[in-house]
Amino acid sequence: MSTPHQSRHPGVAAYLEKRAGSVQARLADLITAFAGSMTFVYVHVVVFAVWMLVAEKSPWPTLTLVVSLEAIFLSTFVMIGQNRQAAIQQAKADHDFVEQELELKTNTEITRAIHQLTAELHRRLLIED
Repeated sequence: MSTPHQSRHPGVAAYLEKRAGSVQARLADLITAFAGSMTFVYVHVVVFAVWMLVAEKSPWPTLTLVVSLEAIFLSTFVMIGQNRQAAIQQAKADHDFVEQELELKTNTEITRAIHQLTAELHRRLLIED
């Protein structure tokens, strides 16, 4: 996660602020952050090595069950992470769309005002001649 001093896209900031209110979302973020780290890999290498070499004479049946269950949960967390990333991208797109529409409206109003001013200048110049 970033520090409060870093600037964020306003759509992302709003999304993350909303998400911060959910205990489940924060827990999923913590788990996916850990599961996607090298620390996770190192812990598994050590735990599985100790399990296979020291803890049990025949670790394969139980180890296979544990690894299979872990894979099920990790794949779920991968999907949660993908959904979160998609939601962030959608929040950015929604915010950008609103901003672009506002900018288009402003530019249109400015263009019309310039046109009116130009027409008024031409009218006045033609009257003075």
